[in-house]
Amino acid sequence: MNDRLIHILEENLQGGLPGQEVQYQMAHVIRQRHEAAPDNARKAGVLALFYPKASEWHIVLIERSSSHPDDRHGGQISFPGGKFEAGDHTLDNTALREAKEEVGVDPKSVKLIGELTELYIPVSNFLVKPYVGYTYTTPQFRPQLSEVRSIVEVPIELLKQPEARQITDLQLTENITLRKVPYFKVYDKVVWGATAMMLNELLEVMK
Repeated sequence: MNDRLIHILEENLQGGLPGQEVQYQMAHVIRQRHEAAPDNARKAGVLALFYPKASEWHIVLIERSSSHPDDRHGGQISFPGGKFEAGDHTLDNTALREAKEEVGVDPKSVKLIGELTELYIPVSNFLVKPYVGYTYTTPQFRPQLSEVRSIVEVPIELLKQPEARQITDLQLTENITLRKVPYFKVYDKVVWGATAMMLNELLEVMK
């Protein structure tokens, strides 16, 4: 497996990050103004995991279960991850723990190589820190049935294609429709919101 991409990632993540300007290129118009996280924001860590499959580098996303009425992100596509717990001690441990719980990835098989710009999500009051890591083995994913509806394996080359970036109207509830929402088209999935914003920075880092 050609690891040139991993070397590029590791080198670029140690330099200055593209930051919020690039993240907000994939934000809906109602989020075009940066909102600082309040003091009571809950902390969370997510993992952008690179792994080989069929001689291509992939990353794993999850389609979250919408069975929890209080989950403001139910049904959306996201990185594996979740809220910080005291036993984690650090947010990178949070990202690794959640990846193990949600998709069955052994933390010992993952090498973390850097982090992206943290992103505040007002609708759920989470301040999210994205971590980037890789494994040279193809994971045998096991979804956490209570939290994960499906696992989405995404070839990096698919995300790099211009046609992957599209705009659509999203009906969130019976009475709420967001117009002209930027998103990444991943097969039949719509990857939008915070995940699309973090993905956009990740793709910029790969350049």
